[in-house]
Order: sequence, then C-alpha cells, then structure tokens
Amino acid sequence: MSSDEALLLRPWRNDDAVVLQGAYQDATIRRWSLRRMPSRAAAEEWIADAGRQWQEERGAQWAVTDADGGQIVGRVALRSMDLFVGLAECAYWVLPELRGHGVAPRSLATLSDWALEHVHFHRLELAHSVRNHASCRVADKTGFGFEGVRRSSVRHADGWHDMHLHARAQGDADPVVRHEESCPERSDQSRGPNASRPGRARSGTAARPAH
Repeated sequence: MSSDEALLLRPWRNDDAVVLQGAYQDATIRRWSLRRMPSRAAAEEWIADAGRQWQEERGAQWAVTDADGGQIVGRVALRSMDLFVGLAECAYWVLPELRGHGVAPRSLATLSDWALEHVHFHRLELAHSVRNHASCRVADKTGFGFEGVRRSSVRHADGWHDMHLHARAQGDADPVVRHEESCPERSDQSRGPNASRPGRARSGTAARPAH
C-alpha cells in the first residue's frame, strides 16, 4: 500500500491478461520496451513466468491498482534480483490514462521502501534512456540518485540507447539534489541514440506487498 493508501501493489493474476496485453499496445510503453504482447496467451504466459520468478527468487512483478476500486493503473518490478548480495533493478510503467497523477513515483517509492527497509536489499538500481526525461524525474522524486551514463547499453525499438543510471542504497541520506542537477536534460534530440556521454538479503517471505 502506498503511503497515501491510494495505491495497492499485488501479484498479477491470470484474469489481468487482457489489461496487460493492452498496456503493451501503448506507444509510450512500446517506445521504452522491446517486449511485445501480441496475444492474450502471451500475456498469460508472462504472468505465469512472473510467478515462477517469484518462487525462484529471481524477480518480482506487481500490478499497481487503485486501492478503492481495484483497477490496474500500472506495474512495478524488481528485476535481476540477487538475494545473496542484496541487489536488484527497479522497473515500472503506468497506463496512459493515469499518467501525470503521481502513480509512478508513489508506486516506486512503495516498492523501494519495502525492499530496502523490510527485505533489507542493499542496493536498488534504476536505468532509463537518456531521452526518457519522465523517468528521470520519477527517479529524482523517489530518491534514486544519478550515478552516470551507461553508453549504448540497452536496445530500444529504434536502436541502442545510452542509459542514465540511478540508485538507492542502504544508508543513503534523504535526497537533496534536484532533477536539474542530478539527471540533466541535455539537448540530445538532435543526437543519435548511441551518442557518447561523459561519464545477502532476506528472501522476504514474511513481508510481501499485498500479501
């Protein structure tokens, strides 16, 4: 549950497949993700795989829902989990009709606070294309400090992109650096996606969102 009790994180269910498939038809989600969901069967397989990831402690996927009505509004995840050293990568998206209402920062804050404070991960990372300024702002709002650029490290639909790397770690102070300083929006519109730029935890079985 988010701090304002408006959002609930819960496991994906098989009957969410239609919503999940629809989400991956959205142009913005498709722009920043190579994953495609061509059919309901593909969405159901993704949900089944999310369950296997959880059981095998490799990853965790949650549907973000409206706490009152139960409507799915987005998704948050911990990917590439390494429970032995306490590392994971955060990922998220928000359905188009709910964007601009603070869903991404609130759901990411809920997930990262739980992972760091209750499951005792040591470090959470977040990476996004240098062109994805909206994700940069979400990282800043949720205390993921900017650490640098991974050059040509993730392939998107239009080619390989440089990625901004953000992270939160145990012992971090409250963030004091704002977006303009931490993840500058440089004039990359005229540059190609490959433009160079300078630059053991518990398994958590006792404390899981929405369980």
